[in-house]
Amino acid sequence: MTPPRQGAPAWLAEAGERILNGERLSRDDLLALAEAGRENPHNLLGPANTVRTSVFGNAVRFCSIAPGKLGSCSEDCRWCAQSALCADQAEKPRYTPAAEILAAASQAADLGSASFGIVNSGRRPAKGDLEGVIRSAAEISSAVGAGPAGRLRLCASLGELTDAQAGRLAQAGITRYNHNLETSRGFYPIVVTSHTYDDRLATLAAVRRAGLSLCCGGIFGLGETWTDRVDLALTLRDEVHPDVVPLNFLHPMPGTPMAGMSSLPPIEILCIIALFRLALPHADIKIAGGREKNLRDLQSWMFYAGATSCLLGNYLTTAGRPPGEDIQMFADLGLRVVKDLPTAGK
Repeated sequence: MTPPRQGAPAWLAEAGERILNGERLSRDDLLALAEAGRENPHNLLGPANTVRTSVFGNAVRFCSIAPGKLGSCSEDCRWCAQSALCADQAEKPRYTPAAEILAAASQAADLGSASFGIVNSGRRPAKGDLEGVIRSAAEISSAVGAGPAGRLRLCASLGELTDAQAGRLAQAGITRYNHNLETSRGFYPIVVTSHTYDDRLATLAAVRRAGLSLCCGGIFGLGETWTDRVDLALTLRDEVHPDVVPLNFLHPMPGTPMAGMSSLPPIEILCIIALFRLALPHADIKIAGGREKNLRDLQSWMFYAGATSCLLGNYLTTAGRPPGEDIQMFADLGLRVVKDLPTAGK
């Protein structure tokens, strides 16, 4: 598809129609869409919103997370405040008491979160980490209610997994696993060298074999190009097939190698969201880390750009905005909060 220089809105509308008719846009198509969005961002947001509302209506969902283990990570992810490259890194990790995790899960359920995730730092689970998460899952299931018939879907993000570890999580009632690809294969070695892209893909394959739902996305604002963003979207669509695609946006943290990076402009972030909606029309596009700092007054526009969910409450090393403000935003926009998006992942 080669867009004309004139009449871009009509061409973009045609792209949305092709997507809704079941056509998968090519790499060239998506690169052309990205360029059109750079020339006039508003021309890209409309088709993305049309695709979102055609597939999901006005339904949205939100989820919450809590750290099970923080800091002292051996990996060198250049943006992360928990990585080995962070000047403020603690020598030993800090484990969250089980009672605090249970309280966070109970609050998430009371607020209406569809999912609750336990997130651990580190390349892979250290000795005893898996058992701790499994115990917390049992406590949450008993006290709060989890699973298909419960109040919460339980998720985890513990780094690399073997088939046996993924199977144990599935048996413990964990139904979804988060493991982000972060960026394109080509750009990945520039921001991470302590493990490879294929290492991450191997874990995603193990998670799928265990029957767990996949939550897999990336982070933007690291210095990647629009081509890198398109390539990540295509890898997710054609190789990973995630049910949920979290999009994170760099919040430069003191002590990290990227502390001096400039934040992405809000309108560029909206175009990234729109691009991923058009590339992955049936995925749950979730806006996660960096939302408040980067989108600022345009946070409500994330849904017009194609998002279908967001994180509610605090993140891992930074605070989110008060949950009541997000819940009010959903109501003001006329969005219907649901536990599951029935067409997500199809």
